[in-house]
Amino acid sequence: MRALLVTSVGVTCAAALTLPLAAPALSAPARPPSQAAESPGSGPPSVRAAELPVAASRAAAEAAGSTQSLPLEPLAAPSDRSMGAGAAAGQGLERRTARPFSLVGVVWDDADAELHGTVQVRTRAAGSANWSGWQDVETHNAEHAADLGSDERSSGAVRGATAPLWVGDSDGVEVRVLPEAADPQNRSAGAPLPEGLRLELVDPGPDPAPEPAAEAAPEPARAAPVGRTATTATFALNPTPPTTTPVVVPEVLTAESEAASAVNAELAPLGASVIPALTKAETEEAANVAAGAKPYIGPRPGIITRKGWGADEKLRERQFAYTKTVKAAFVHHSATGNNYTCKQAPSVLRSIYRYHVKSSGWRDFGYNFAVDKCGNIYEGRAGGVTKAVLGAHTLGFNTNTMGIAVLGSYSSTNPPAAAVSAVSKLTAWKLGLFGANPKGKVTLTSGGSNKYKAGTKVKMNVISGHRDGFATECPGARLYKKLGTARTSSAKLQGR
Repeated sequence: MRALLVTSVGVTCAAALTLPLAAPALSAPARPPSQAAESPGSGPPSVRAAELPVAASRAAAEAAGSTQSLPLEPLAAPSDRSMGAGAAAGQGLERRTARPFSLVGVVWDDADAELHGTVQVRTRAAGSANWSGWQDVETHNAEHAADLGSDERSSGAVRGATAPLWVGDSDGVEVRVLPEAADPQNRSAGAPLPEGLRLELVDPGPDPAPEPAAEAAPEPARAAPVGRTATTATFALNPTPPTTTPVVVPEVLTAESEAASAVNAELAPLGASVIPALTKAETEEAANVAAGAKPYIGPRPGIITRKGWGADEKLRERQFAYTKTVKAAFVHHSATGNNYTCKQAPSVLRSIYRYHVKSSGWRDFGYNFAVDKCGNIYEGRAGGVTKAVLGAHTLGFNTNTMGIAVLGSYSSTNPPAAAVSAVSKLTAWKLGLFGANPKGKVTLTSGGSNKYKAGTKVKMNVISGHRDGFATECPGARLYKKLGTARTSSAKLQGR
């Protein structure tokens, strides 16, 4: 067991720490024993008994969250009149009670099949009789996915999937999936729904326990070993220094958690919840920039690690996959809706992570980074925040790029200024590590998408929106319009 080393955003790294600029060789994926979603009524994933006592193992498993996967059934007709007369019948589920969940989505068997139609859900707030109105779920299809021909895509576990939708604490659900209506004028019969449609109800589990706050301690206690401390003395009731020896309560890190943290060990202590921010000068010093050189690297922003948002490292594949460099950044919106608070953002991330891995069959969280509406930046796919980690964010253009998801839906809602600013800060730093100009252009080779066939050379902005590489609404019209501002701010932070 390893003692937890706590850090905070206000802490700076020592000048001797350096940022690795060279990417490691591509690692071969090693898929976990099961990528299948849990069946209806099944419990959360198990925890190896060798790591924790039985009671603690059960508690850890419950904390990891769970997924309910419910097969859809034929609907004889739309379940209310709001769909209009003559609406096509589809598939769905009538109102029903379920185990608690906070995020929903629909998946199907064939990842190459597209869902042409509409997906709508309504949910009941947990512990109440209050049902929401119908909410649209973006059909999404294959626009966020591993590239065709990649090991991740060809694993046999990948499914077609809608975007996930955050609905908050809920215990009741109703869903309807309606195919595209026939068009008599164009003699179109409408596309059939994909086979194997299932409703996924995701429970993110509780937030990780907060790090203990530092307390003012008498002088003798300052020499205690690093870690969480406990003592039988009560400082408030005992004005004299305690004579008991502090007991160190070590942080338990599984092998998977340790590996996910170790790739950032040059930036923060092992097991840290936050990678602290650095000034521009500190960032340049850490990157070993030669004296007098123009590094064009923005100051490193504070980044909440996977441990900080509570990622269950047993869900993902054990190995990390890398590409050679980072030439561009693709900005997305998560399409999960805007009905979340910033305090709930870690729960949203854990839900999306579980949906990507257990429901969609991906190797890990799809995006390299995420940003919430308050401007907090989160580590996404595991492998190291300074490294060229291969993601599954922009079908056809995952190689040598990074994906940033702004949590929310921004087709008709303006993104918060804090979120746009966070995108600028993150790209100024990360693109700067690889010598990329945020205001520049770059030529990328498509791996195949619905916009560019495989092998096509495409000239794009270094900071692009998802729609630049794929025919999609993402990142939403309102966020897309802010990318010019993000490019200018990012370049300014780099010193250009």
